[in-house]
Amino acid sequence: MTQAVLVLEDGQTFEGQSFGAVGETLGEIVFNTGMTGYQETLTDPSYHRQIVVMTAPHIGNTGMNTDDEESRKIWVAGYVVREPARAPSNWRSERTLDDDLKAQGVVGLSGIDTRQLTRVLRSAGVMRAGIFSGDAVLSADAMVEKVRGAAPMAGAHLADAVSADEPYVVEPPAGVDVRAEVVAVDLGIKGMTPTMMAERGIRVRVVPSSTTAAEILALKPNGVFFSNGPGDPAAAERSVAVLREILDAKVPFFGICFGNQLLGRALGFGTYKLAFGHRGINQPVMDRTTGKVEITSHNHGFAVDAPLEGEPVAPEARYGRVRVSHVNLNDNVVEGLECLDLPAFSVQYHPEAAAGPHDAAYLFDRFLDLMGSTK
Repeated sequence: MTQAVLVLEDGQTFEGQSFGAVGETLGEIVFNTGMTGYQETLTDPSYHRQIVVMTAPHIGNTGMNTDDEESRKIWVAGYVVREPARAPSNWRSERTLDDDLKAQGVVGLSGIDTRQLTRVLRSAGVMRAGIFSGDAVLSADAMVEKVRGAAPMAGAHLADAVSADEPYVVEPPAGVDVRAEVVAVDLGIKGMTPTMMAERGIRVRVVPSSTTAAEILALKPNGVFFSNGPGDPAAAERSVAVLREILDAKVPFFGICFGNQLLGRALGFGTYKLAFGHRGINQPVMDRTTGKVEITSHNHGFAVDAPLEGEPVAPEARYGRVRVSHVNLNDNVVEGLECLDLPAFSVQYHPEAAAGPHDAAYLFDRFLDLMGSTK
């Protein structure tokens, strides 16, 4: 087996074996607690420029297939697992995980205690890291120097790098009538999002991240959607300005993940970087409207800084009252916003979750109801 070394920004090293492509990769290292759904994780554009550590010890046992891909490629900068499956065992498998990683040039590492590594990241926080294998393995000092020279995630504007180049339309399936038309701004959108909207009779016009508010409004949509995506919301000033024009026009708005952070900033709230973020499919969130607790899928390293108590006026006072609609029960992080004087709401987590859970799928129905009530 080819030697591989994981090097953290603080100088810690973990020696294992190469998995996937051989070479060198740099990025922010994060951990994902999901026991399934690794293919959806790999193809989620929100992981652009991140090295993902899987805490589940055995990865790759269901192989890879075309149907479960969330986007056009694998986006992770690197991949770390404890034990790769020797061979996939699933009737839907078309190829192995290792084959896909090699074909797309994704450098990975296996054979280390990923739960020990996760404890390090939970204590010290996420940081820059590098995976070096084969001829890319250098002295410890040289590899640490390379890691510390990598660009940090804070301040990074990455949506344009993962967005679609051209608009496209996702139609409702055969036999389902069109009930509304939505413009979805692709900031790193996952394929399941327009699919779940379309199942409810929504014609979804997906547009690139660079689309202006004037171009969006010219399409006369019943609603506007901002997707998930990578990077620091504080660096997305252009998208925030577009969203403010949408809010000013009082077009119904729904945002997921990065879209939630951008709504927060459009309303005048700040955002901040979490110590180690939420990534996985087992996060408990309370819907404060109903009191219901949902088990939800997450992938975010930033959060909205809004007060949990009361119904304050947004710092951008023209938008009126806004409240925190959802909260994470592990750490009280804001997980959703609801405007009370505008037709707009958002959540930090993923109601379109694949491979699940689907506790929060009702939010697409809520968006449809919101558009119907404002026609």
